[in-house]
Amino acid sequence: MSSLTTPITCRNFYAGTWHDGSGDVIERKNPATGELAAIAPRSQAGDVDAAVQAAAEAFRTWRKTLPAERAGYLHRLAEECSRRVDDMAAAITREQGKPLNEARGEVRKFVTALHYYAEEATRVFGRTIPNDVGGFLSIVQKEPIGPVAGIAPWNYPIELIGWKLAGATAAGCTIVIKPSEYTPGCAQILSECVQAALPAGVVNFVYGDGGTGQALVSHPKITKVGFTGSAATGQQIMRSVSGITALSLELGGSCPMIVTAKADLAAAVKGATRRSFRNAGQICIAINRIYVEQPVYDEFVSELAAAADALVVADGIKDPDADVGSMTIDETFQRTLDHIADARKRGASVVAGGDRINELAPGLFVRPTVVADTPDDALVMSEETFGPLVGVAPFTDLDDVIARANGVPGGLAAYVYTQDTRETFALASDLDFGNVAVNNVDAGIINAPYGGRREAGFGYEHGPEGLESYLQLKHIRLHHGAR
Repeated sequence: MSSLTTPITCRNFYAGTWHDGSGDVIERKNPATGELAAIAPRSQAGDVDAAVQAAAEAFRTWRKTLPAERAGYLHRLAEECSRRVDDMAAAITREQGKPLNEARGEVRKFVTALHYYAEEATRVFGRTIPNDVGGFLSIVQKEPIGPVAGIAPWNYPIELIGWKLAGATAAGCTIVIKPSEYTPGCAQILSECVQAALPAGVVNFVYGDGGTGQALVSHPKITKVGFTGSAATGQQIMRSVSGITALSLELGGSCPMIVTAKADLAAAVKGATRRSFRNAGQICIAINRIYVEQPVYDEFVSELAAAADALVVADGIKDPDADVGSMTIDETFQRTLDHIADARKRGASVVAGGDRINELAPGLFVRPTVVADTPDDALVMSEETFGPLVGVAPFTDLDDVIARANGVPGGLAAYVYTQDTRETFALASDLDFGNVAVNNVDAGIINAPYGGRREAGFGYEHGPEGLESYLQLKHIRLHHGAR
């Protein structure tokens, strides 16, 4: 494993080698300790242009590689990354805050995505269409869209790069990735794996802040942008793209969980604890609000509060097995505290947690918090907190709770616990979310499409759809003359 104390120095990577940036640098500090974790360039427009030009040049060759060849390259990249799991995981924990073993799991899921899309590369099929006159045949084939941009967030800084990198390159596209300015070091290690496994220019990295991202998405040679992040930034990207540029936007949202009186209550509590507080609640599919049917409400609240209080919160390097690490950035740390204060002000009861952990200061640690009897107008019930906080409220009518669950701008994921068949299908049908998990809290799997509705974004990652979004169709109408 690489040093856990030496800061990682990041350099832009394009055309198969590393380059210094032309601007100043960004210093990223460990949110658990305040120690310097990484130094990265604040790339300017010229740096971005060089990376895009490298991707455009490489696309001329990469687009014509056989699918089996691309599969081989992606399997090779997966093998390189498998050898660097501990290095990437340590960098993730130092920059992002999640416990080390959880970070290892993230990198392993990234490796799985590479292997999956390596195989999907060989399963891209066109079709033939009969014409209404003899001697003609129409052929529909799929071709890569071109050089693409991948803008990745800080909450899963390697895994979410992987969804874009793997899908795009499997389709025959080249890509320029801008990692989050909060997690550059783990991407630097990934670039070293890329250099060892892939042809020059196929995958490129430019570091920087929002200005860097703006220069990337507005570059005229970028044919598609894949973005995961906040709704505000997603809207800015839509205004910034050059000309007619394809977009995939995954913007999160306020995710509900519904627990009926016919649920396995122990399983529901276990699921709620995991999906509300894993990664300190900093997940776009984290449970923000829970609606529990009145007959089991008090029992559920009591057990969830006890489960939250039992979670171990610690520096993820010092305690790799901790349940919850530090939060990542000041903005969401303060928002979580503000949402707790707002819930209190509106009459909700804090039944677990409720404040920062002063003994772990200056780290950004908040106790896993459950607020009960939370009114629908509380911020935790209507906005995405992105922190270790969940609001709970009772319900008595299924149609009413469906309307409350759907009553938010975005629809990424919803969760249901019930053992009743009618309730299962009613809720699965009527919840207006791109992903609905019933009696489990894993709303996304690599081989099924993953995407949101309304202000949660559009487009899909995961599954064949995560590759198809980097392809475009061509109709070839052939006059062959045979009868």
